[in-house]
Amino acid sequence: MNFVHASLQALRRFLQMETAGSILLLTAAVVALLMSNIAPLSPLYNKLLATLVEIRVGELEISKPLLLWINDGLMAIFFLLVSLELKREMLEGQLSKISQVILPVIAAIGGMFTPALIYISINGISSDTLNGWAIPSATDIAFSLGVLALLGGRVPTSLKLFLMALAIIDDLGAILIIAIFYSGEHLYFAPLFLALIAIAILFLLNYAHASNLAVYLVVGLFLWICVLKSGLHATLAGVILAFFIPLRVKDQDNNVSHSRSPLYQLEHSLHPVVAFGIMPIFAFANAGISLTGLSLGSLFEPIPLGIILGLFIGKQLGVFGFSWMAIRFGLARLPDNSNWWQLYAISILCGIGFTMSLFIGSLAFTQEDYMNQVRLGVIVGSLASALLGYFLLRMHSK
Repeated sequence: MNFVHASLQALRRFLQMETAGSILLLTAAVVALLMSNIAPLSPLYNKLLATLVEIRVGELEISKPLLLWINDGLMAIFFLLVSLELKREMLEGQLSKISQVILPVIAAIGGMFTPALIYISINGISSDTLNGWAIPSATDIAFSLGVLALLGGRVPTSLKLFLMALAIIDDLGAILIIAIFYSGEHLYFAPLFLALIAIAILFLLNYAHASNLAVYLVVGLFLWICVLKSGLHATLAGVILAFFIPLRVKDQDNNVSHSRSPLYQLEHSLHPVVAFGIMPIFAFANAGISLTGLSLGSLFEPIPLGIILGLFIGKQLGVFGFSWMAIRFGLARLPDNSNWWQLYAISILCGIGFTMSLFIGSLAFTQEDYMNQVRLGVIVGSLASALLGYFLLRMHSK
């Protein structure tokens, strides 16, 4: 019994660590990499992800491989959480004041534009691989903040808030990119019409100040099914649902009560589920890259090279360069108690694309050989950004 109690206490302490989610994420990715390259386990790994999972209710049927359930279903929950955080930050957090949001917005724009430009310049205008232009534009909020957490109190709080705001804005940009460029080519208007009805119901619930979270979630599930069937990407349902869930509700004395806020309740409930469940599962399902036939020359293929240079070079140039111009021309100021070296190191950490880059890659390419190149580029680019960013921050922070 003492051993069990001690084990539970150790597990509880681990889950309370700031870096715990990142450690699980990295562990899941390593396990996937190993399973993809160990002969007895590789067929099992591929067969598991290809397993057909079906749900049928009357005439309604959803039948997809397990990999797509993870990418279309679990990632919708991830985007729901990101959008809840974004809404809260915009209404009463780090993004609620113009003075606070100018620098991360400008930095995020540079961090999305420059990597995409580098990828396009390498892959050419008419190339079949051009569709992956958005892959290096993404920043993995969990991993980048996890690396920052490893440095503890060395890093000024203002820089942590800057990175968090930048990553949230970056995720919003990724959501828009997915909606505009990576949704289905063929739209089906019957489910799309039903999705609009679901959105109208969410609007009425919000307008009526309804605070029953279960009602919002039931309508949100119906919305997800409709969006999935319409040809748009199903993760958009999570984004739409988040922006209708109320942040502020009033108690009996007509005072704003955060304890009864549906948004706070849902965000609090989803954080551990996403950090310790959804993100590691996604990493396990998407990070498996077969090293068979790969060599040092594989890094110089157009897709991996575009992603590596986009993440490792494009991100730091875009984030730091646009930040420097914004501060130089008086549009913003350097985060409190920080220096230029620290801001540059944070810009490098933004090159950790990992889960978001892998997700966009899975939308951009369906061919497995292309996806292996995507995984190679994302892993190398993200790892290089994490290591250099960490050591530069450690060198230039007390």
